[in-house]
Amino acid sequence: MSWLHSIDKHLLFTKNDKEDPRLGECVQLLAKGDLSKLPEYNFDFAIIGFPDDEGIGLNGGRVGAQVAPREIRTYLYKMTPHLQSTRLPQILDLGDLIDKEKPLAERHERARETTRALAQSGKRWISLGGGHDYGYCDGAGFLDVFKDEAVLINFDAHMDVRPTDKGFNSGTPFHRVLSEFQGHVDFAEVGIQNQCNSKAHIQWAKNHGAEVFTLDDVNERGLQDVLQSYLKGKEKKKIFLSIDIDAFTSSEAPGCSQSWTTGLFTKEFLQSYLWMIENFDVRGIGIYEVSPPLDQDNRTSKLAALLAHNFIFANLKKS
Repeated sequence: MSWLHSIDKHLLFTKNDKEDPRLGECVQLLAKGDLSKLPEYNFDFAIIGFPDDEGIGLNGGRVGAQVAPREIRTYLYKMTPHLQSTRLPQILDLGDLIDKEKPLAERHERARETTRALAQSGKRWISLGGGHDYGYCDGAGFLDVFKDEAVLINFDAHMDVRPTDKGFNSGTPFHRVLSEFQGHVDFAEVGIQNQCNSKAHIQWAKNHGAEVFTLDDVNERGLQDVLQSYLKGKEKKKIFLSIDIDAFTSSEAPGCSQSWTTGLFTKEFLQSYLWMIENFDVRGIGIYEVSPPLDQDNRTSKLAALLAHNFIFANLKKS
């Protein structure tokens, strides 16, 4: 049996009004979760959900992210197409990877296989966590295909390079990626905050090829300047963006496993995000750690949906 389970069709929102289309009307579902059938579908973008927050609990964080994929889809599929869009996107929703009976490491491997298949398809994709331990799955699956021509950028308050000697959790994804792919990927951490990172972890990451830009760097130089300097000369590479929602200030993203009053702001982030998509080959994004039970007025789920919406239509504009 497939480990991918189709989403509730009620999430595919429609107003039944030709003059008011919604993204839910642009979605087809992967039949029976059969990933081998992926080449048979005609689509621009794929969406996959990882409704799993065990890794957050294992790292001592507040759980709740397991319900995020459904909530993010709820708001994304109610959205209208971008006002400047000249056509509707074709979206393939692969469903959610659900197999809680299996060990976490096996779930991670299944998720990596899914991301690898999406990268091989030549299509762009959006992953919805779940815990940031799935950032390893997305990053590794992406690098399985684009190794040596890849850029991986993690927007985060935390480094997430904790060693794996005590097992895998939401703090270990980039320790795993850098250990496995050192020398085969350009990797940057952006938005790292002073109060929640170990100097030893930062030094370990730098020793393994990472570039680290703290929130102080971003505040002093501006996010776009940081990204422009880092991405200079990398125009021909493939990019995957890992977005831990706790990179944003808690005033804009209160619903996450660990939020801070300090962080990135949506307006500045979107400007830089759209600039990257316009000028580089951003193949996919992962959005992690959204926790609806901890949210206020659904702000964080809506922010995640907005990031997905902008990814879709900024890329559609290029095609």
